[in-house]
Parts: sequence; structure tokens; C-alpha cells
Amino acid sequence: MSRVYLDHNATTPVRAEARAAMAAACDILGNPSSVHAEGRQAKAFLEGCRARLARALGAEGAEIVFTGSASEAAAMALAGRGMSCSGVEHDAVASWCDGTLATDAGGRVSVPEPGFATLQLANSETGVLQELPEGLWMSDFTQGFGKVAVDFLRSGPLMAIVSAHKLGGPKGVGALVMRRGIDLEPVLKGGGQEMGRRAGTENLIGIAGFAAAAEAAVQEQRAGRWAQVEALRDEMEAALAGSKKPPILVGKDGPRLPNTSCLLRAGWKGETQVMQMDLAGYAISAGSACSSGKVKTSPVLRAMGYGEAEAGCGIRVSLGLESERDDILRFAEVWAAQAEKQAARAA
Repeated sequence: MSRVYLDHNATTPVRAEARAAMAAACDILGNPSSVHAEGRQAKAFLEGCRARLARALGAEGAEIVFTGSASEAAAMALAGRGMSCSGVEHDAVASWCDGTLATDAGGRVSVPEPGFATLQLANSETGVLQELPEGLWMSDFTQGFGKVAVDFLRSGPLMAIVSAHKLGGPKGVGALVMRRGIDLEPVLKGGGQEMGRRAGTENLIGIAGFAAAAEAAVQEQRAGRWAQVEALRDEMEAALAGSKKPPILVGKDGPRLPNTSCLLRAGWKGETQVMQMDLAGYAISAGSACSSGKVKTSPVLRAMGYGEAEAGCGIRVSLGLESERDDILRFAEVWAAQAEKQAARAA
């Protein structure tokens, strides 16, 4: 049975540009912190990658601190600061914040005091895009970067976090983007790497893949590649809306990521849908998640006003640039057939 991967918001295939860049970086011998010729070569390579990522982000002149993940970057920006956020934030952000910001039924968040708050650019589960206010302390760019236009210095936040594996780079490398003049206490202490912001020898191979992937992703976005994916996503949603047991299409009435659908079918648990579709050959994610062995409802859907039962019945379908029309429409057929069977069993 052939498999169809529809979980690109979880992670993406490593693109050819990143593979080539990482292979080349394997030949760089020196440690970027060493002062000899080999070390200087490694340092120059590191700074070249930093400059390339800055250009891709519209962050030339800002600081970029390489980390092991976007989660680590979030900890750097938020630890001990008591910032406010909403229930739609990723756990990597929400774990450091007070969840006090209101979310409307469409998934949009109100931020009365931007300097004391963090707000994501795009939601990983629903795809809902936010308007980022001027002076926002931090934004999670992880899902939006590479899929929608991003210009850090012209946008509102003072800081942003990004991750390589969400746009075709390797897992295990992220970055914190900062406007100049922000004073942060390092989370990882030790050596003076990353301008004293983050101790530990830099992952040159992963950083090389990150820079190459970011450049390629931005070129694709500017060329309109994601508009093609959006048209395919909309065709899939139209097919589902016309089925006998249609889902609720969460967030569909506002701006969303071009590749993301959140489907909610009351009475059909999200984790059950994931397992049934997995057996049918489709990789998707549940709106609900498991934590310490216990199934919990989606905090994103709860924040948007869905009840306890409904919030456990969502799934996320996230397309990629390589997704094929026939596969997507077949997914809609299979999901619709399963929804009818589920409804018959529940009757």
C-alpha cells in the first residue's frame, strides 16, 4: 500500500538544497571558536549562514542566535518574564506564559499590551494567521516562515522564533531573531558562543541545511508555489463539505496558512480518525494530543470556544509542495466514507 504524507506542519522532508549544503559542511574541520586558520574558516562559514538566514527572514541588521530548536529559542525569549499569551499558542511558548489573552471563534487573538505578550504568526493546528501588533515582545514564526511572506524588521515583534525542519531543513536546529539592544539572560551557560547568548559549539552542519532550506523556501513562496497548494486544499475542503457527513472546517472564514485544514467531526475522536486514516495509508495529526499517557482535548479548539467533547474530535491535514491532486481528493473520499461508517455505528 502506498503512503500519502499529509502532516507537513509536524515536519517536512529534507529538501535537496539542504542535503547538499549539509554534505558540503561536513568537510569543514574547524571549531568556529578556535583562532587558528581552520577555526576562522568555520567561523566565516557560520557567519555566512547567519547572513543568509537573515536575508530570508527580512532581518538584516537584527541579531540571529542559533539554537537546537524553536522550543529552546522560545525559552530564551520568555523564561522568567511572565508574558501573556492565548490558548492557541504551541506548548513550547504557552509553557512559559500566562494564558490570559482572549481568542475569538475564528481563532484571532486580542493583544491589549503587546510589550508584555507573545503571539504566533500562524497556528499549526488550524492554520489561522494573526495580525502582529507593533511592539509585541515575541512571535512564533515557525509555521508561517516559508509559507507566507515574512519580513521581520517590518513586522511588529521585537523577537521571533523559527525552526529548520518546518521548511525542508534538518531537525535539531532553530533560531531566535532579535532586534538590536535586547538584553536576555542565556538559558545555556558555558562558553561565549553565539555572542554570549547561547553556550555550546554551533551545529555547523544543521545550520548549513537551515540557511539553504530557508533561501529555497522563500524563493518558492515568492514564486507563488503555495498558492497552488492553497487551491488544492480548497478543492479538498469543498469535496468534504459536499459529503454526507461533512466536517466543521475550523477557521475557514479568515486568513489561514495555504496548506492547512482543521477538520472537526463531533462524536469521532481525533485520535481514532488518525488511526483509521493511518491504516488507510494517510499520515495526519489529531487536534487532541497525548500527555503522560492521558488523552486531552485540543487547547486551541477550546480557546476558540468549542466544548470539551468537540475539542477532542479535530484532526489536522497539512499539505506540502509535493502533494498530488489525486492523492488529496482520494483522501477526501476515504475520510468521508469513514465518517459515514462512524455515524452509522454511533446511531
